[in-house]
Amino acid sequence: MEIIASLFKKAVPIFILSLSLLVVSCGSNDSDRDLSRDSLLTTIEPIERDFEDIKRSGVLRMITYYSSNTYFLNQGIEVGFEYELLREFARENDLAVEVVIVGSNENPFDLLNKGVGDVIAANYTITPERRRVANFSRPYNIVDQMLVYSSQQRKRPQTIEELSGSGIPISVRKNSSYHFRLLDLIDEGYDLNIDLIEDGMETEAALVQVANGNFRATVADDNMFHAANRYIDGLLDGPTIATADTIAWAVRTNAPDLESRMNRFLYKHFRISEDRERPRRSTFLNVLRRKYFEQSRQMAEYYNPEWQYQSIGIISPYDDLVKQVADSLDLDWLLLTAMIAQESSFNPNSKSWAGAVGLMQIMPQFVDVEYEELYDPVTNVQVGANIIREHLDHYSYLDDANQWAFALATYNVGIGHMADARRLTIDRNKNPNEWEYVSESLLRLMQRRYYQNARHGFARGIEPVKYVEEIMNRYRTYQTVIALAEHQQSTGLTNALSPSI
Repeated sequence: MEIIASLFKKAVPIFILSLSLLVVSCGSNDSDRDLSRDSLLTTIEPIERDFEDIKRSGVLRMITYYSSNTYFLNQGIEVGFEYELLREFARENDLAVEVVIVGSNENPFDLLNKGVGDVIAANYTITPERRRVANFSRPYNIVDQMLVYSSQQRKRPQTIEELSGSGIPISVRKNSSYHFRLLDLIDEGYDLNIDLIEDGMETEAALVQVANGNFRATVADDNMFHAANRYIDGLLDGPTIATADTIAWAVRTNAPDLESRMNRFLYKHFRISEDRERPRRSTFLNVLRRKYFEQSRQMAEYYNPEWQYQSIGIISPYDDLVKQVADSLDLDWLLLTAMIAQESSFNPNSKSWAGAVGLMQIMPQFVDVEYEELYDPVTNVQVGANIIREHLDHYSYLDDANQWAFALATYNVGIGHMADARRLTIDRNKNPNEWEYVSESLLRLMQRRYYQNARHGFARGIEPVKYVEEIMNRYRTYQTVIALAEHQQSTGLTNALSPSI
């Protein structure tokens, strides 16, 4: 069943990233360089959406790329250095995070100014060109830019002077900080051969192509190179071409409150010494660094295409099972998968404080199934899918978007509290068939003056509201990841999903 993307009026589209390997050669004349720098600029005026508006919506929209250090799925669970750091900021501000993956022909700064997203969290180096179109938070990392060669490259210059005039093509994405740095070096008199690669192929994908011998050289941040070098064979380090670049989040120029709050958050986790050589990091940030930039199981799994796409499926270990059950009940398997992620994080042995068990957190007292059998993934998913199918049928007279929102909320909070919320919506002279208004009533059922007259009493309405919101956010992201993986497999690429800049 196709789910209407605009479940909420403020819902954000997720853009599909093309994985074309088209490589475009770049000349080094002055007009080309000026055009390359100017092409970053956005002509779109930023919308009015600062922290107060974000807080009102309850969702912080993160513009990023699908990569091992920004955002990716690990057995169906959303992870990535940028994602976890921004999620912590969102958690402290009682916000959910929605991921917006940048498409190959999309300008992330356009997406930012249009309001498609609220922050670019993509390992972005602060550059003068970028400062012209966005504001940046305090930095949360310092990196060096380094040249990376293929082990199949016979000649490997170890200084910029040796690299100058060598003719070795350096493959980088247009408008990346690496591209700008190479242009600066050309302006300084170095004779460099820049190859501009397709917009959808970022640093990590370029490293894979270098390792495979398809590119002779590229540029990467030192921490990204050392992380990738542990799991990708065929990479050799070259000279450093820039030192002490600062990494930060980009926000709209007219969102000072959001920027200020992000700065206060980052100040707790990262501070730069005067010599810029001894940054101080919080325990939380050091844990993230070890997790994503030093040897870790998640990173090894990300770089192992056999594990990622053959051993357990594209989204989770239960893809085949969920597809089979979903097909039998005319359900969208990705939505069912998003529910499982929300309910149990794909742990078949999970048990909640309330006694709900298994992948879909079934309450034993409400189903005619032996307790032990509910820990069996097949049984649990079948039971949970039947329940959500019944809820969908109960709301079959609603349009597709509201039908799913009501069904998901009912799965979470129960049909009694949903009935109370709809009655309260009528009392408020609002449409009881619109999730926008019923969700507001669910929140009111946490207040005594409303729940004291409700048939089923107090309801922790914030939970079903967030439940629906987070599942739909995850569902849209899953759709994008599926499209990326299908394109990758159809073109025979390995680990070419777009990483950070």
